Amino acid sequence: MATQAIAAQTMMTGMRRGTEWVAEHNALLMAAQRHARRGPTPEALFTKRIDNSRLVKAADPARAREMRTFACAMAFLLSLFLVYGWQHFSAIEYGYRLESQKQQLQQLEEQNRELRLAQAQLADPARIDTLARAYGLTAPHPGQVVHPNPAVDGNSATMAEATPAPMPAIH
Repeated sequence: MATQAIAAQTMMTGMRRGTEWVAEHNALLMAAQRHARRGPTPEALFTKRIDNSRLVKAADPARAREMRTFACAMAFLLSLFLVYGWQHFSAIEYGYRLESQKQQLQQLEEQNRELRLAQAQLADPARIDTLARAYGLTAPHPGQVVHPNPAVDGNSATMAEATPAPMPAIH
């Protein structure tokens, strides 16, 4: 038992020496760090509460005039920018419209050409004669065709005449 007490006492003094050594080592490190820093560092921060609710802003007419002038200038520049953008985009839109109308015109011209070709094919006298013979029609005999006005030739140009219509009698 006595040996155990002596061993425990020796251990306790060794621990004290160990803790003393650690404290001394930490103190040396803190001193070296304080020396390496530039200036003192605050350890605590204090807040100062400021109440600005009772302050009133003084009117400055020159500043207000400057602000109005600046706002008017910015509004003018903004309107110029918007007008430029509107013109730019409307020019692009008109370009697209023009191109689509050109394409539509080309399509209509092609369709017109096809229709004229079909009309020329259908109005071919040889084709009409062939169809008439297929239906059993023959050329008219002399005297079968009666013209309403014998002086008028169907192949010549004639001038139209306007004749007044008789007025109804009003009683």
